[in-house]
Amino acid sequence: MKYIVVSGGVISGAGKGIVASSAGLLLQSKGFIVTTIKIDPYINIDSGTMSPLHHGEIYVTDDGGEMNLDLGNFERYLSTTLQRDHNITTGKIYQDIISKERVGDYLGKTVQVVPHVTNSIQEYIEQTAKIPVDESQAEPDVCIIELGGTVGDIESSPFIYALSQLRKRVGRENLVQIHVAYVPVVPPGASGEQKTKPTQRSISDVRSAGLSPLLVACRCETALDPGTIQKIANMCSMESEQVISVHDGPTTYHVPLLLEKQNLLGILCEHLELPLDRTPTPRIEQGRRMWKDWVHLVRNHDTITDTVSIALVGQYTSNKDAYRSVSKSIEHAAMYCHKKVKIVWIDAAHLEDETYQNSPVKYHKAWHDIHSVQGIIVPGGFGTRATGGMIEAIKCARSNKKPFLGVCLGMQLAVVEYARHVMGITDAGSQELHPESNNHVIICMPEHNQEYGSSTMRLGKHPCIFKEDTDWSKLRSLYGPTITQIEERHRNQYEINPAMVEKLEKAGLTVVGKDTTGKRIGIVEIRDHPFFVGVQFHPEYLSRVLRPSKVFLGFFAAAAGCLEKIPTALEQGKRSLVEEY
Repeated sequence: MKYIVVSGGVISGAGKGIVASSAGLLLQSKGFIVTTIKIDPYINIDSGTMSPLHHGEIYVTDDGGEMNLDLGNFERYLSTTLQRDHNITTGKIYQDIISKERVGDYLGKTVQVVPHVTNSIQEYIEQTAKIPVDESQAEPDVCIIELGGTVGDIESSPFIYALSQLRKRVGRENLVQIHVAYVPVVPPGASGEQKTKPTQRSISDVRSAGLSPLLVACRCETALDPGTIQKIANMCSMESEQVISVHDGPTTYHVPLLLEKQNLLGILCEHLELPLDRTPTPRIEQGRRMWKDWVHLVRNHDTITDTVSIALVGQYTSNKDAYRSVSKSIEHAAMYCHKKVKIVWIDAAHLEDETYQNSPVKYHKAWHDIHSVQGIIVPGGFGTRATGGMIEAIKCARSNKKPFLGVCLGMQLAVVEYARHVMGITDAGSQELHPESNNHVIICMPEHNQEYGSSTMRLGKHPCIFKEDTDWSKLRSLYGPTITQIEERHRNQYEINPAMVEKLEKAGLTVVGKDTTGKRIGIVEIRDHPFFVGVQFHPEYLSRVLRPSKVFLGFFAAAAGCLEKIPTALEQGKRSLVEEY
């Protein structure tokens, strides 16, 4: 097994996840099987109980793991299938150690950070790295480990020590490190000077902690000047080839191309003793095709001028990372349709009358934006905040024939809106949001215990079966006439009241998909509408750069006016609507 550790310095959020994912993509392009592990030093067991406003979205895997959002980057770039074990936290490690201590596994020894915690981290990494991540079920060749936070954080110390020890155990030829550091420009702007001191200090810190970076990936607004590269190399005792410029580009999807141009792959393979020239195999050919498709898609995107505006109406729009997978899924769909996308972020609370009383400017701007966009999406969420505004946005999309997609809570509120304004059930509501209502069209799932919060959610991948006589469905047409069942990832506690389904369908809100029991509703759709779809699952978790979610693709294509072309393009296996290359 070969390991690549990606660490960060200077500031957090500099782009470790994108650099790690891009390195993995380049290795995949040569036919190597790549897996990934994200280390988060926080004490939480997982991300499930964290606030999206502070931490960003909670990413869900097939097996129901509630993960750090960076795991989504890995799956989107590498088209792999990760598990809950691919996210290591301090909480997980200590939970395992304390459990062993309580049953006497340590035979009375004093349990300490070194060696017990650090050994446990190494064992966890080595075991997880062997887990298959694609349909071949073969053991991966390379494991990319992203160390969360920044080097120097007290929480990271045990993990840094463990990684240093792992390097000694597996050998220098089997573990290399990429350190991502931020290079500020002072003063900001085109005429500013690129400052190297923070990067020098960061490299010094990581070395003093016991690691030795092979490469330093410098995040910066513009490409590093030759003099800046040489200065970093000299001050950090590196060759200039070991200093990689990761500067801003049109999209983050350009980063793999940028790294490939600077020979990142060649340097990694040389030090890890991975052969680049191998006899072609189906996997190697697949890697070459994948890379060709990626380059084609990204470069074609640079030539696009037509822009489609999409309103994302949510509860947590002050932190755009709360909807990372949703926004990326919209981007994937836009690239497929050969369009650019402008996401208009709307705080749903600004659509409510209360905002009009307190801040009429925000209120009128939000409503202007809603009427100006070409499509509206209402994503998932929790709690009562801003749900009134989300209902108003849904009503606008339905009544004005504007393409609409409701995900999880967005779907549930679409049902509430329909029941109130089409069926005339004025007090229709959700058991979660409107406990005082006498007509709950949304109810608590049987296995969800409200006293235990998210621990009783429906999580992970579950099947959804298309109903008969739904060939008219715009969403179903994207899957092809032979597909009767799909599988998508869930994260929900509430669902449509089965007792209301018949009344909803008679009124025109049709059930398109159900679970295997035939009781749980997975998809609803309005027939006489350009595109009005609600899904109980989270299709954003399975959207990939080269394989967009069909749910998001259908929604975006309807907003872009090209929905009728999509089924044929998908049937022909095209990566995008542009001409074959």
